[in-house]
Amino acid sequence: MGLTQGFHHLAMEVKDFDKSVDFYTRVLGFEKGPAFGNNERRIILLDAGNSNYLELFEGGKGHAGDGAVVHIAFRTDDCDAAIEKIRSYGCEITTEPKDVDLPSDPVYPVRLAFFKGPDDEIVELFQER
Repeated sequence: MGLTQGFHHLAMEVKDFDKSVDFYTRVLGFEKGPAFGNNERRIILLDAGNSNYLELFEGGKGHAGDGAVVHIAFRTDDCDAAIEKIRSYGCEITTEPKDVDLPSDPVYPVRLAFFKGPDDEIVELFQER
């Protein structure tokens, strides 16, 4: 392996810290990890699985088109079931689940969907077929 040992976390500032923590834990099933910061700026690591974390910082202004990150993608083994749970939470689905053959060599068949998270972040669900 190279100088790094793999992905650890992606950090994101959010407008509504409690709503974002609720969504990522209750709807997507992330596990709460270490929480730190103070009363003016809370921070938490949420484990997406295999110690891959989403780090949330309180005090953001919203991310729809604001930063260099285009979207966050999470693996799933059932894109359709996941999107229905996300829809029931009230998130806007921007791309319904669909099969795509990514034009690689060899072709990479996937099923994917996109939605807006609680802070208008764009999230992709990515299922290998």
